[in-house]
Amino acid sequence: MGIHERLGLTRVINARGTYTPLGVSRSSSAVVAAVAEALPEFVVVEELADRASDALADATGAQAGAVVHCTAAAITVAVAAAMAGTDAERIAALPDATGMRARVVVPEGHAVDYGQSNLQAIRLAGARVSVVRELESAFSESSEDVACVVLVSSRLAEPIDLGAAVRLAHDHAVPVIIDGAAQFPRVGELLATGAEAVLVSGQKYLASPTAGLVLGAREFVRAVRAQDGGIGRGMKPTKEAIAGVIAALGEWRGAAWVEREAEKVAAFVREAAKIPGIAAREWPDPAGLPVTRAVLTVEDADRLAAELAAGAPPIFVMKHGEELALELVTLNDNEVRAILDQLRAATGPMRC
Repeated sequence: MGIHERLGLTRVINARGTYTPLGVSRSSSAVVAAVAEALPEFVVVEELADRASDALADATGAQAGAVVHCTAAAITVAVAAAMAGTDAERIAALPDATGMRARVVVPEGHAVDYGQSNLQAIRLAGARVSVVRELESAFSESSEDVACVVLVSSRLAEPIDLGAAVRLAHDHAVPVIIDGAAQFPRVGELLATGAEAVLVSGQKYLASPTAGLVLGAREFVRAVRAQDGGIGRGMKPTKEAIAGVIAALGEWRGAAWVEREAEKVAAFVREAAKIPGIAAREWPDPAGLPVTRAVLTVEDADRLAAELAAGAPPIFVMKHGEELALELVTLNDNEVRAILDQLRAATGPMRC
């Protein structure tokens, strides 16, 4: 008996992608084994964190890395690191930022809600957020600026030039934190901007247990880890999460992963295009993530999405304007075939 039967949970087909309310992603048997291996054991957690830092550096090219509870936690802890550094008294004081630089600059449009506002995640550190229209005139001369947080996401209507943003902030001696939760497959590109920290999710495309990964400059990562003595204590990772991250990093093969997922989408689009009433095409990620999605043009996208969600099993897809978008990364061959079968049934002659 599996978890669905034992706990009375609904089996679903998740074509929305690495979507938190649907469980994000699936871990491999090797990652599951690493978690199971860690659970019954005692370890020196600081040693385990050191091994994770080495593994993250080897896999991404970062100088160092740290694991925290999730990407939302990574935002808070990274901002706290920018404010308090490794100073024990400051770390203990936060979120009371009295006597510290505490202004965090965020470009307009980079304030988003993913179930929690990313601005709230910044404020949890005790920082004061300034959402600005133009970065060129954003930084104050009062030396209050402690960090600039920028977002990389397909949700952004107008992505900014990350390299230019980092250079501009550095001209004012302000460190940059890039929130790229879903961007693990292109983390090297984000690190190349020179940002002090790049924050990515472990449980999305890396498919580790739930974890936020902080990658970047050695001293900044050291300050992130130091926050375990303060507000980071409630955002720390478990031993099994760290072990799972290390295992997932050992399995990661970026180029092969990209090729495999592109082939899966191309095959799905070919089959979907054969279904009467459906036009299908491939849709590259607008933020530059090397993930291609399938987009379906149908007569009534809302009706079709509702019918898919009401099916057995329910199939959850994304809306893309007046079309439907499907991400297939987390799906196996049986689930892809089930989607095609449901599409055929929903758009067949009796449904017109």
